[in-house]
Amino acid sequence: MTDAAEQFRPRRSVLYMPASNERALEKARTIPCDGLILDLEDAVAPDAKAGAREAAAAAAASSGYGRRELTIRVNGADTEWHDADLRAACEAGPDAIVVPKVGSAQAVHALVDALERHGAPDGTTLWAMLETPYAMLHAEEIAAASERLTVLVMGTNDLVKELYAEHVPGRAPLLTGLSLALLAARATGKAILDGVYNDVKDTDGFLAECRQGRELGFDGKTLIHPGQVEGANTAFAPSAEAVEDARGVLQAWEGGRGSGVVTYRGKMVENLHVESARRTLTMHEAIEALEG
Repeated sequence: MTDAAEQFRPRRSVLYMPASNERALEKARTIPCDGLILDLEDAVAPDAKAGAREAAAAAAASSGYGRRELTIRVNGADTEWHDADLRAACEAGPDAIVVPKVGSAQAVHALVDALERHGAPDGTTLWAMLETPYAMLHAEEIAAASERLTVLVMGTNDLVKELYAEHVPGRAPLLTGLSLALLAARATGKAILDGVYNDVKDTDGFLAECRQGRELGFDGKTLIHPGQVEGANTAFAPSAEAVEDARGVLQAWEGGRGSGVVTYRGKMVENLHVESARRTLTMHEAIEALEG
């Protein structure tokens, strides 16, 4: 495996799991998702928050989840549970702490200060959920606010609510906001995850949204049911044809050095094609290592 593949972390499928559900936490050890978000927010009732916090911290401190990226979603900064959640998550030291409704660079600065104050390990990064029109319009400022912020997560349900929009096939009401967030992520070198698909029984609709997310440029998708993992893993991974083409492009490029013009399957090969091919192979190798 190349050095680039060792550093690349696949995030095709990132599954929310309610931390208050002991059986769900146990099942999560065997689900073939790339990442887990142990949820203390929406999926947990108010009277179960304290128990969920303890369970999530214990899970994050364990070594029972293999290579899956393990994160904890705390309650928002405007809630009574936020400070205790953040303190417990920092002490547990997951791969990342996911914070909902991050709307400004100042909010990111405050969160990073809190992580340092609570002694979060250096390897625990921050994932920021963008869920409001204001956040979309300030996505670049948010993404650039700290190196400790590594992933943007789209909160599409809240965004639909804030826009007074509707959930429709193709997500036309959301495309402007999603595109602004994608531009911000790529401009600042962050990963970015698409929002959830709510109807777990609508497989065709889910797969269509996965394809759309991949075509837009998302790194992966957040999920609400284990049954969605396989579809996301397939959609956000390079296809066998893409891997073959990438290898062919690189072989043609290496073999044609000094000739002035390089072609592959009748098409001209330029530096930008080589960079894309290398990224495809990096992703492929990293996924193979994760699943191996």
